[in-house]
Amino acid sequence: MNDLAERLVKEAIAKGVMIATGESCTGGLVCGTITSIAGSSAMFDRGFVTYSNEAKAELLGVSPHLIKNYGAVSTEVATAMAEGALKHSKATMSVAITGIAGPGGGSIEKPVGLIHFATAVKGQDTHVFEKRFGSISRDAIRHGAVHAALQALLSRLP
Repeated sequence: MNDLAERLVKEAIAKGVMIATGESCTGGLVCGTITSIAGSSAMFDRGFVTYSNEAKAELLGVSPHLIKNYGAVSTEVATAMAEGALKHSKATMSVAITGIAGPGGGSIEKPVGLIHFATAVKGQDTHVFEKRFGSISRDAIRHGAVHAALQALLSRLP
């Protein structure tokens, strides 16, 4: 994973991109992975750890209506989190992650291992996708989500 983070840092600096994160189930692991790379301060603005629904609303401007209607683990909330991270930072690009890392908390509709991602780039459409990691360990789901988030950021670099 450090190889991906190193590549992201290098390419974002070369392209003049500043990044922010909006994280729920990963609890700041994406931010921590990026900032573990020397020189990341030239491309990383800030990370929002918004584990609670209230934090999503207060820090990222996610509408409580979206959370009520779609649930915190949804494409709609991931989109609002990514767009909120851009709005509330100096970043030009963001990634947001919300999901169910387990081992509990899943349902038939939203099983453990379901993670929604969104990447937002100023002046472009927000991209969303989901991954279903299955009922693997909590740590494996969270680390898989970090890996997917780093890949998503790399793929969206202008």
